[in-house]
Amino acid sequence: MNEQSDAGSRHVPVLLQRCIDLLAPALDAPGAVLVDCTLGMGGHTEGVLRALEHVRVVGIDRDPQALALASARLAPFGDRFTGVHAVYDEIGDVLDGLGLPAVQGVLMDLGVSSLQLDEAERGFAYAHDAPLDMRMDPTTGPTAADVLNTYDERDLARVLRVYGEERFAPRIARLIVRRREHAPFTRTSELVDVVRAGVPAATRRTGGHPAKRTFQALRIEVNGELAALERALPAAIEALAVGGRIVVESYQSLEDRLVKRALAVGATSSAPPDLPVEPATHTPYLRLLTRGAEEADEAELARNPRSQSVRLRAAERLRPTPDHLRTPRRAA
Repeated sequence: MNEQSDAGSRHVPVLLQRCIDLLAPALDAPGAVLVDCTLGMGGHTEGVLRALEHVRVVGIDRDPQALALASARLAPFGDRFTGVHAVYDEIGDVLDGLGLPAVQGVLMDLGVSSLQLDEAERGFAYAHDAPLDMRMDPTTGPTAADVLNTYDERDLARVLRVYGEERFAPRIARLIVRRREHAPFTRTSELVDVVRAGVPAATRRTGGHPAKRTFQALRIEVNGELAALERALPAAIEALAVGGRIVVESYQSLEDRLVKRALAVGATSSAPPDLPVEPATHTPYLRLLTRGAEEADEAELARNPRSQSVRLRAAERLRPTPDHLRTPRRAA
């Protein structure tokens, strides 16, 4: 199987047609550019390139393997696709490097990719024994094993509680520290065993795999996911031309909360509520395109079980961000 068919067969993009429908009105002009901030295996980008034949897509991904597979898959589209190895909070720098002052669309499909889940040796999945890595970019940064073997008990509990919303975080953290006194963590199975011991038997019988929240928390910590998202959202909004649209798919409450807040800030007047007339500089600069967060319907769930937890939000750029709300560009 070649790389192009490999990527296509391993990745079913979530809510693809809904994403295209939301983005299309902003991409109807010749020369329109979409930034796929989380390229992954290229499923969303391929769908856009097929449906909207005049659109160019810039695909960003921090995972070199995903970028290579997606680039092979998208090679038939020629110069309509440009792949960039970067973290998506660097969107401003990426566009500067390509000479693009603004774009008409931004898409973010957050969380762990199909490639990362399916490649057992990457260590993202609790169902397979593998090295404790969990880096989205395996060429740089600390691994999950580094976190487990070096963080003190209090920091481990914080990571599990905040990023995994794990109610037994203190207990699991204590067992992790106790276990590593005898030997450092190296394998996912070792962590799964410790988590099982830390979660009461009654809880283990319900709510899915007991290690799910711990693995999520470690993945977020290793990759700095929430911090990157918090920087990426305002940067992506700033990259949009007036009339441009942003679509974001989240898969857990921590991500969705950040997306909801960023879009709500732009869609809400910043004028004090007691002013008799709203100054033009305080009117909303975004218009929400979804009523709350949209979820997958039964047809989507049947087609793609990984869409079960998706929450989709979208907005349209109405005007430039007022100076008093503008987020400074991240220093290079």
